[in-house]
Amino acid sequence: MESLITSQRTKANPEVIVWPRVTVVSVNYKQPELTRKMLYSLLETSYPDLEIILVDNETDGVSIPAMEKDFPEVRFLYSESNLGFAGGNNIGFHAATGKYILMLNNDTEVDPGFLEPMVEMMELNKEIGIVSPKIFFYDEPDTLQFAGTTLIHPITSRGRKFGYGEKDTGQHDLPRETGYANGACMMVRKEALDRIGGEMYEDYFLYYEEHDMTERIRQAGYRIMFNPAGKIFHKISAATGKMSPLKAFYLHRNRWVFIKRNQKGITRWLAQAYYLLIATPKAWLKYAYQGDNQRRKAIEKATAQALKGDMSRW
Repeated sequence: MESLITSQRTKANPEVIVWPRVTVVSVNYKQPELTRKMLYSLLETSYPDLEIILVDNETDGVSIPAMEKDFPEVRFLYSESNLGFAGGNNIGFHAATGKYILMLNNDTEVDPGFLEPMVEMMELNKEIGIVSPKIFFYDEPDTLQFAGTTLIHPITSRGRKFGYGEKDTGQHDLPRETGYANGACMMVRKEALDRIGGEMYEDYFLYYEEHDMTERIRQAGYRIMFNPAGKIFHKISAATGKMSPLKAFYLHRNRWVFIKRNQKGITRWLAQAYYLLIATPKAWLKYAYQGDNQRRKAIEKATAQALKGDMSRW
């Protein structure tokens, strides 16, 4: 049921917002305690019309089903196999009934009022397709992880993060257009998602899938925004490690996949040349110098698979 709430944006310009349903989609992969803490946090939010969907990837049939009695407000969905970040979210997308879908990592905890500013921003500007909030490191709650980015460079396929590692003193308190949203927490207009097929590209499996979705929604004519009024806390890389061989593999392989899917013509050729002649040697030499043979081999494997078009997993 929708609720009428008066906006507090300005006294001179009072507006009444009909708060639409927001569907939160979160994916668990063998992390029941993290997921439980995220759900408790989410249920403390002040948003009036919230649908919560929890997708259990490669379910063991025990850990997450045991939570159902503790969280009757949550809809639990199960996958027998591990479909990755994209595949797990896609299950939730298909079941969502909200006007907006909030992708929320299970290794996060949220501020009680984090949703209203993002919804308000999107309700007041129909050109906005995705919004991400201000994201802090959980273990350093005054330190920023995400405050928006530059556009992803068409040749390097990278963007510069604003605020990363900085103490938050209000220096990033203005909304801004961002190059890409942050997959830990991003609100997507369902209409915009439907315009690009209603799903994330599952062959990424891990990493770059949210960049790909962001880029395609931008190409469909929508804006991507950072809203500092909402905030969450991220237990970063709890699933894969800060830079595990697995993470190094997927980040490197999927950078090539992103190029092939999103660049055209001479830009694609230049981006592929940069990947092969600069990015790959740089990563390989870095890990070789550090004596990190596992991550060096991960880069070798990722590059070989990328060139062959081999989308098999780690």
